[in-house]
Amino acid sequence: MSNESLANLLKEERRFAPPADLAAHANVTAEAYEQAKADRLGFWAEQARRLDWGTEPTETLDWSNPPFAKWFADGKLNVAYNCVDRHVEAGNGDRVAVHFEGEPGDSRSLTYAQLQSEVSKAANALTELGVQAGDRVAVYMPMIPETVVAMLACARIGAPHSVVFGGFSADALAARIQDADARVVITADGGYRKGKASSLKPAVDEALTRPGTENVRNVLVVRRTGQEDIDWTESRDVWWHDLVERQSDQHTPEQFDAEHPLFILYTSGTTGKPKGILHTTGGYLTQVAYTHHAVFDLKPEKDVFWCTADVGWVTGHSYIVYGPLANGATEVLYEGTPDSPHKGRWWEIVQKYGVTILYCAPTAIRASMKWGDDIPAKYDLSSLRILGSVGEPINPEAWVWYRHHIGADRTPVVDTWWQTETGGMMISPLPGVTHTKPGSAQRPLPGISAQVVDEQAEEVPDGAGGYLVLTEPWPAMLRTIWGDDQRFLDTYWSRFEDKYFAGDGAKKDDDGDIWLLGRVDDVMLVSGHNISTTEVESALVAHPAVAEAAVVGATDPQTTQSICAFVILRGDNAEDADGLAEELRQHVGKQLGPIAKPKRILPVAELPKTRSGKIMRRLLRDVAENRTLGDTQTLTDSSVMDLIQSQLPTSGGDD
Repeated sequence: MSNESLANLLKEERRFAPPADLAAHANVTAEAYEQAKADRLGFWAEQARRLDWGTEPTETLDWSNPPFAKWFADGKLNVAYNCVDRHVEAGNGDRVAVHFEGEPGDSRSLTYAQLQSEVSKAANALTELGVQAGDRVAVYMPMIPETVVAMLACARIGAPHSVVFGGFSADALAARIQDADARVVITADGGYRKGKASSLKPAVDEALTRPGTENVRNVLVVRRTGQEDIDWTESRDVWWHDLVERQSDQHTPEQFDAEHPLFILYTSGTTGKPKGILHTTGGYLTQVAYTHHAVFDLKPEKDVFWCTADVGWVTGHSYIVYGPLANGATEVLYEGTPDSPHKGRWWEIVQKYGVTILYCAPTAIRASMKWGDDIPAKYDLSSLRILGSVGEPINPEAWVWYRHHIGADRTPVVDTWWQTETGGMMISPLPGVTHTKPGSAQRPLPGISAQVVDEQAEEVPDGAGGYLVLTEPWPAMLRTIWGDDQRFLDTYWSRFEDKYFAGDGAKKDDDGDIWLLGRVDDVMLVSGHNISTTEVESALVAHPAVAEAAVVGATDPQTTQSICAFVILRGDNAEDADGLAEELRQHVGKQLGPIAKPKRILPVAELPKTRSGKIMRRLLRDVAENRTLGDTQTLTDSSVMDLIQSQLPTSGGDD
């Protein structure tokens, strides 16, 4: 698709109807909205019956002490049993649960029967280490099958896990171990990333020298890379293959209360005391299983599902481990990056396993756009039938490119909005129902109540913008911030009375569909006007010379904030970067109005990103305001910031 064709398509403001065959056989139809509207709690009670309960719940929601919710509180169940054992008992033990693809090219597949055996052995091993129901277990692992096994083993014995992203430093890991008071750490010698072995065990060793980590009794270590230069504490450290593999593969799962803690997940990018988001069992599993079934139209006997996230983030918890496995899905687990050992790696994996449903981040889509249309064209992607987007608002250009070059103009694109705190998807198209719009998450899912409100908490009319809030409790909602109920109240429930607000801005179009604008702290105040960084970024990327853009607001004595844009230029355009700056400013002004013109345009070779693909805008803000750089430990490549700073100053002009 040429840049001109893309521009014309976007100007048409087209809607894309669901494919007729998909609509005719969709898991969820338009009736679900009416059913949930007529009886919201009855709707969720019906979804809970998707699970196998040891004790069936008779109560759906206890909202007697808002905002502290209890869902299905008198029910009992076991999450691991629901994700593994029941599929084996149903005769699907030979179905592949996980196709693992290592970055170096090694691969293996686990059936549900094999997964049941491995999870049972790991549960027995944790029990041998003295882990009991309620004890917290920290998991600091690469993207390998043992990571999934470890999480399910914790769930099986009722030990809440705290998965810490493998890219975090020893200090970040220590803070999370301290806050959760973890008793065991599960890790690996290392993992493979960008063509080389990356160590993990040394960070654990360092973390456990910090005060407040003394209660960690054991470190359980998976041998992944075979690195020989790792330290070993004999009284504490245990090899996975020595302990787990000798265990019995028989284990009887215990039933736990629906409100029993399942996991604590610390939000990324926090400073100071970590913010541990607590999720419990029955309501969480109900919502992630239902939304995975509904939004991806999953047919477990036919589909191969691939969520490209890392399990260190909530997307990996909900849509790699718990949602797909609760539904008996076959899924792909990939260890490495999209560009290693080559930039067609993802598409090679789609072709190899016949992936039918792909769920990834807009950042990865834009990177693929930058690398060139010819790369995915080399692979057979005809197996794909649904594409998903998660993690940040997707700009319309990336949405259309994704559908055209990856989905061959026949796949629905489901752009999903949700958060660590919400646990599961909240706003998304339904692929068999929704006439999708490029760049819009569109409407709340059945059973979810969301509004866009103004400063006075009044719902805004169609065509206006404001703050995205949730107005009714939902099953997968966070229950509190671990150990700090007051912080939970202050953070999420204090801005608008009786409404949940976690900081995202949104607007409604003339049809009432919702468009996410990113974090409110990513909304710039320029001469009294609120301008979304997302909208300016989308305008920049719509220019054929721009591959990717990140926009921040820099303090300005005249306008409160000025707009500073960091752009990656396509191909030969980089040679005329200075000449393009003014052209780009005028382009943004034409699309969004003169007030939205960036004061500075800074062409760069790369943008600072975390390993989950999110752009670290606070670091760009530091550059724009000539401040000392903040913490860069979560960046995929911290040298990017040195490169950006070496390219300054560059500017457009001033209006």
